[in-house]
Amino acid sequence: MVDARKLIAGGVAMIIGLAVAGMFVWMTPKAAARETKAACEALRSEPGIQAWKAALPTPAKDFTAQDHLGRPVKLSDYRGKVVLLNFWASWCNVCKAEKPSLSMMTEEMAQDGFVVVTLASDHAWDAVKKTLPGGAPYQVLLDPPADIGKPGPDDDDNIGAIAQSYGIKAVPESFLIDKKGNIRFYLVNKRDWDTSVAETCIQSLVDE
Repeated sequence: MVDARKLIAGGVAMIIGLAVAGMFVWMTPKAAARETKAACEALRSEPGIQAWKAALPTPAKDFTAQDHLGRPVKLSDYRGKVVLLNFWASWCNVCKAEKPSLSMMTEEMAQDGFVVVTLASDHAWDAVKKTLPGGAPYQVLLDPPADIGKPGPDDDDNIGAIAQSYGIKAVPESFLIDKKGNIRFYLVNKRDWDTSVAETCIQSLVDE
């Protein structure tokens, strides 16, 4: 004969176990979502002013720029991937300070669903290549100022034409673009890209 009390106790323990497991499964996605939101907010709230006027998300403007071999590259070529679009320049010391962490993050997060695209606000490739003598693990494109060869009194004369079309007045600035081509985050000034906060935020977009 089986002790009824043991059966009841076993049944109660099983029910409690299933309930705990169910709560864990229910709570895990919510906890992950909270962690992701906190990471993205922390990344966005680092030093810098959220001055971009467009409400997010918003479609990223497509563009065509040349790589170091003179090949045309479109932003839309990367549709279906999460894109970190980084605007910089060889003459920008803050940009240079940002590059090591950007390189490290690019290598750490190498995968089919993510790409880093950088646009250098420079007139020619010579200065860009001197700044990156060993090359870079991310895509580098040239973004010459629109008024190249024309004198002008404004600092904006140094900002690339594509950067200016995005409303950028100074570099570095970055945009996180989702797989559908929508800008999800606008980031002013440099970031420490190889931190867990940055990588968690980026990976959350890749996983969507």
